[in-house]
Amino acid sequence: MNTLTLLPFIVLIAAMFLMTRSAKKKQQQANQMRNEMQPGSGVRTIGGMYATVKEINEDTVLLDAGPGVDLLFAKNSIGAVLTDDEYNRIVHGVEHDLKSDVSIVPDDASSLTGTDEPAAAAASDDKPVDFGKKDAVEDEPAEEKAAEDKAETADKAEVKADAPAAAEAEADEEPKKTEGDSGTK
Repeated sequence: MNTLTLLPFIVLIAAMFLMTRSAKKKQQQANQMRNEMQPGSGVRTIGGMYATVKEINEDTVLLDAGPGVDLLFAKNSIGAVLTDDEYNRIVHGVEHDLKSDVSIVPDDASSLTGTDEPAAAAASDDKPVDFGKKDAVEDEPAEEKAAEDKAETADKAEVKADAPAAAEAEADEEPKKTEGDSGTK
């Protein structure tokens, strides 16, 4: 046989070997993490439940999920062992890494009623923001704009005047029946 024909098989076998090797490495790391678990550490199960380890046995773990709630899980169902800071941040909402220079938004608006003079002065210097639709031609003469506005209002008045006549014409026509509609209600 030619070595060129064996090359795809060799590449396939090498790829399978590398994939199984990385999977075994991940499995060993997970087993090591589960074996290093200590009572009192925070964990996340593979189902997404956060709890504290209460007792560790050979194949099982007793978890404290809340006051008076103890759950028995298989050791393999522990997805991650969390650090104390991470567990407290997720479960209790406690942040230890707050930076002092970052402003904190208050829960109520009572602290927002005061006005800062420099901020108010800076805001008054800014131009108001116009969210209207404007094209590239923004500097039309005022007379042309006024004439366009008068034409638009005249068109709107004509439409309003024609509205009653159109409504009467629609009322005179009989409604068309379809197969699914019946005349009785």
